[in-house]
Amino acid sequence: MNKLPINCPSCDNPLFVSELSCSNCETVISGKYPLPILLQLSAEDQAFIFEFILSSGSLKKMAAKMGKSYPTVRNKLDDIIENIHQLNKI
Repeated sequence: MNKLPINCPSCDNPLFVSELSCSNCETVISGKYPLPILLQLSAEDQAFIFEFILSSGSLKKMAAKMGKSYPTVRNKLDDIIENIHQLNKI
């Protein structure tokens, strides 16, 4: 599966969605829409959030699944939260 690019390969600035289309009726919508913040996170961070949700938001369950200590998993979540705050400022 191809990875959705989030930054320009030429200048590294954030990319925007400029067109959406319906495969059923072929309607096309053009504009300049920012990518949702969660899609701007790394694939690793997205996977962590997905597993966190499936673990009912339990860091204890996440630590057991990942085979890591609770503080390590907590630090990972804190890093993701900080990254989201930074992306939200842009």
